[in-house]
Amino acid sequence: MDTPKQENIEFVDLAAQLEQIKPQMQQAIWEVVESTAFIRGPQVDRLEQKLGDYVGVQAIGCASGTDALMIALMALDVKPGDQIIIPDFTFIATGEVVSLLGAVPVFCDVDPVTYNMDPQILESLINEKTVGIIPVSIFGQCADFDAINAIAGTHSLWVMEDGAQSFGAEYKGQKSCSMTTVATTSFFPAKPLGCYGDGGAVFTADNQLADKIRMILNHGQSQRYVHSLIGVNARLDTIQAAVLLAKLPIFDQEMERRRWVASEYTRLLGQAEAAAEDGGGFTLPQVASFNTSVWAQYTLQHDKRDVIREKLQEKGIPTSVHYPVPLHKQPAFGYLGAQPDCPVTSALSDRVFSIPMHPYLTEKQIERVATAVLEAVR
Repeated sequence: MDTPKQENIEFVDLAAQLEQIKPQMQQAIWEVVESTAFIRGPQVDRLEQKLGDYVGVQAIGCASGTDALMIALMALDVKPGDQIIIPDFTFIATGEVVSLLGAVPVFCDVDPVTYNMDPQILESLINEKTVGIIPVSIFGQCADFDAINAIAGTHSLWVMEDGAQSFGAEYKGQKSCSMTTVATTSFFPAKPLGCYGDGGAVFTADNQLADKIRMILNHGQSQRYVHSLIGVNARLDTIQAAVLLAKLPIFDQEMERRRWVASEYTRLLGQAEAAAEDGGGFTLPQVASFNTSVWAQYTLQHDKRDVIREKLQEKGIPTSVHYPVPLHKQPAFGYLGAQPDCPVTSALSDRVFSIPMHPYLTEKQIERVATAVLEAVR
């Protein structure tokens, strides 16, 4: 007898999300189309106001999370030869923008529990060429900003949170993107709050910096056809702003559901972690006591990562690896010459893998994923 085919499990399920808000989404997009205000339509201003109210500082929409990083660095007057400390364990965009401006990325190893920049290592990397620090709040939880900001203050450095994965998270009761000189986020579709294409935002409590950011993202214009700065074209499309406005009303509800999914995974998978006696070292994700996470990813560790992923794929369980190559080993950064190893990052890159995580996973799907993982690690 043929085995009944099991339903697909999505790594991120945007279709299920759309079903929850389809009339609102259709109306929001159609209003933009009918208005023909595709660039700098009123939805952009409304979104910026809502994002700013949510975080507690000014919010400036832009074309992508990568653009957000670039614009913020330009506004901070980063120059060729400046050194900027970034975590070694992250997506390349954080270092890419540093290099594009002629500055030098300096790779910092990460905490083995949270996977965020390790403040104990950070200070040893600071020298007379260091101008700033870009901690990434990885996988949905914030870096240790009290420690990082204290170190930065001692050395008169700016700090820029890369909150591409952590919008909505909290650190000691403070919202991600509210605690540093400037901060950025991404609205890539797979993010906890994502649009239907590329989008991003920059956040700051500094009014002068905010004005400068607004000019830079619109060709450096201070008024129409008066260009006070060298800038770029990095405006947020009106349609993407409308998409985000349609999603914001359910965002907090989705975050709570993500936390429930994570707690269920942890409950079901905890037995495997406790039973791991060999060198496989099955490890579950942990959230620091001072953090709340938006669970952008649910990321596990195991020495036999690739074998486990193959077994899960055979059972229709999608997985992904964030990130298989440390930044200091990326060919794109080969021009920097030999870099000191970051042993925690190197170990993580060999062991981590992420399983499906989104707010629309059912209890049955969670149990199916967890059972498949447990069988694969035995």
